[in-house]
Amino acid sequence: MKNLLVLSFLLICCGCASVYNPALGKNEFIFINTPQEVALGKALNAQMKLEVAVSKDEKLNTRLKTIGTKVAFNSDRQDLRFVFNVANDKELNAFALPGGFIYINSGLMEQATDDELACVIAHEIGHVAAKHSVKRLQVTLGYSILLSLVFNEAKYVDTKKAIDTVFNYVALGYSRSDERQADALAVKYAYEAGFNPEGMVSFFRKLETEAKKQGRSRPLVFFSSHPPINERIKYTQENIEKIKNNQRLIDCDIKICPKCKRTYSKEFNYCEDDGEKLTCK
Repeated sequence: MKNLLVLSFLLICCGCASVYNPALGKNEFIFINTPQEVALGKALNAQMKLEVAVSKDEKLNTRLKTIGTKVAFNSDRQDLRFVFNVANDKELNAFALPGGFIYINSGLMEQATDDELACVIAHEIGHVAAKHSVKRLQVTLGYSILLSLVFNEAKYVDTKKAIDTVFNYVALGYSRSDERQADALAVKYAYEAGFNPEGMVSFFRKLETEAKKQGRSRPLVFFSSHPPINERIKYTQENIEKIKNNQRLIDCDIKICPKCKRTYSKEFNYCEDDGEKLTCK
């Protein structure tokens, strides 16, 4: 019976799981909805707190929550309540879990200015907004996640396997495409929250200095991904100029005319009916 339910659910998903992702401006195959993502995130977060020492420093936690709340308010994921945690670790690292659970290391917070911290938080929120870990976990957990969704209970998910997958993201970095998207969204979210997006560049410089001190023997979450640090700095600087000139940072697949509501593919810039400039749907 369980197998039949799983198969039925999978068939339904294949027919209607193409959802619009406003952070990326395109439709994607996502069969985990927001409540299910939050349930999964809570399960992963409970497991994470067994693996990571969470700081109780009131000053650090207040600073993180204050800045994080401002950034989250300007993100593309208004369907989540972001939860911010300070990990008691001196390494310059940060990571995000599905459902909006953000961890920033105390060592990073001690070295980062408010603008830099806002950009780091925005980067992690960018991963959540783009649903990078959700998409990875869909592939990695497969049947386990489908079973949990059928019964709407996260306890059926192999949380140990999921948490190992998340740790692999932290250690090895996301894909080149994922990191570029998170970097672009970081500039956008930090800027719209009232912080200086140049903080992303200055923080990259600090990571570069720290990596040289360590001889790159220990992975840094922002440094260990595929794009070289100089490439990421250049890309970020270009995005800062774009955001200041009100240009879109990530191309979308579907565009719409704000006046007549006619939709177009990404190759079009103006409506054929009234000449209005198209915006991302």
